[in-house]
Amino acid sequence: MTNIQHDADSPKRASQGKSVLVIGRDHRVAEIVAAALPDWQLERAEDNEKALLMLQAQHFHLLLTGDETSGQQDVELLREVRRTRPHLRLIILTNESTPVDVIASMKERAFSYFSAPYAAEALTDMLRHATDAPVWDEGIELLSATPEWLSLAARCDLRTADRLVQFIHEFSDLPEPHRDDVGSAFREILLNAVEHGGNLDPSQHVVISYVRARDAVICRIKDPGEGFSLEQLRESAMADIHDDPLQHIESRKAQGKRAGGYGVLLAKSLVDDLIYNEKGNEVMLIKYLHHK
Repeated sequence: MTNIQHDADSPKRASQGKSVLVIGRDHRVAEIVAAALPDWQLERAEDNEKALLMLQAQHFHLLLTGDETSGQQDVELLREVRRTRPHLRLIILTNESTPVDVIASMKERAFSYFSAPYAAEALTDMLRHATDAPVWDEGIELLSATPEWLSLAARCDLRTADRLVQFIHEFSDLPEPHRDDVGSAFREILLNAVEHGGNLDPSQHVVISYVRARDAVICRIKDPGEGFSLEQLRESAMADIHDDPLQHIESRKAQGKRAGGYGVLLAKSLVDDLIYNEKGNEVMLIKYLHHK
């Protein structure tokens, strides 16, 4: 077991008093964590067994599992941790994963889940979300879950949306490039639902279903909003492109919002069908898995 401390005597460290435990021998993960959370005390454990002993003896605010263990083993650790640390934020890192493991991690309220290979930037973003996400363990509620059909409700805030996108990415067992196409399209429509349908109101929720059929994937997203006209949104986006392609983006960025309309057009280009209901607050993404 290795104990790493960074600037332990700094006033900022002393006032913050935050600590993170990283499991495993991978120095790259520890370096990513140290860079993302420079004012946190970082400690390490060789394996899940030693980590569990440390967690029983002292308080940590965040835990990262190691790549050396499977998703199933890390979920078992999470169940053990929940008995004494019910609100500990835990991010699973693993080399071996199945959709069943991802479902189990969501049921046990893991904060996030990454299977190798994953980008350091993505993990860094999730670490920062873990430091300030409000009431994080109430953000995603599983309604029904099998490897073929996942149904859940998610809180309308951007941090929860980012967490959900990562879970769906890990849950998906699609071959490339279908996995990236579906993931990108799902992200765009989910963010539209959270921002425009839910008005970034954490008291509101979007309802999502992800169905994996033999030759197709179907994602359904329903938001609590009053809906909109897809044609009007398309015309607005296309008008911006013809008039000034940057004006719309800069204007919305100044308001703290994403560019409206373009996400829907992007999603439509990545899947085979994008179908809205009459009201405009429910959409289905369909991607056919053509074998080449």
